[in-house]
Amino acid sequence: MPPVDQTLDIRGEVCPYTYVKTRLALEDMPSGQVLRVLVDYEPATRSVPRSVRLYGDRVLGVEALGLGEWEILVRKRDPAEAGA
Repeated sequence: MPPVDQTLDIRGEVCPYTYVKTRLALEDMPSGQVLRVLVDYEPATRSVPRSVRLYGDRVLGVEALGLGEWEILVRKRDPAEAGA
């Protein structure tokens, strides 16, 4: 697991709020940093990564933490790599 720069605990939230809060957290982070998103809403394990990729950020992994809880690791995109 890469070093995590920030954790966003959005357990208790449902779509689309899971993605909206993830997007807002990523906007405040420097490029290249890793955000750990904690969710307890199973559909978010698919919708958050899908939406994150649309903005060019990289999903490093989605992992079950226990019964009904998951973590999603996201690396914020580097604008310099967008043209590569």
